[in-house]
Amino acid sequence: MAFMVKHVVGGQLKNLTGGLTEEKPEAEKSDAGAKGMTQEEFEQYQQQLEEEKQEREAHFAQKKAERATVRTHFREKYRLPKNEMDETQIQQAGDDVELPTELAKMIAEDNQEEAHKQSVLGQLSNIQNVDMDQLKDKAQATLEDLKKQTENCSLM
Repeated sequence: MAFMVKHVVGGQLKNLTGGLTEEKPEAEKSDAGAKGMTQEEFEQYQQQLEEEKQEREAHFAQKKAERATVRTHFREKYRLPKNEMDETQIQQAGDDVELPTELAKMIAEDNQEEAHKQSVLGQLSNIQNVDMDQLKDKAQATLEDLKKQTENCSLM
């Protein structure tokens, strides 16, 4: 009940004053005095807080851009649609965003494995009971036979 009365009466009192009681500089001085600092120390403290806040925001933006880069990489890899928000985050970070080193190593390994799997020899190694050395020897022997036949050919 006291809350209701305070809420109703307090709101009416604020409206009656009409904003005549704005004294922010004194509020800052009282904050500095309450913390046991002089005005200069308090201003330095506020400036330091602001710098730390900017550093945190920059670090956070960098991390967001790194995450966006990872998402973009996987979207390209799996041919998924692009996301404009990710591209915007990367551009806001200044395009100097790199993948985390651990992830870059994993991606490089995956790319090597995929390149090997996509090659002819990689496809043949997936087939069971294939002797790669024997297959290579047969291929070389066939090429040599073709060369000999072309040398003996009267048309060429």
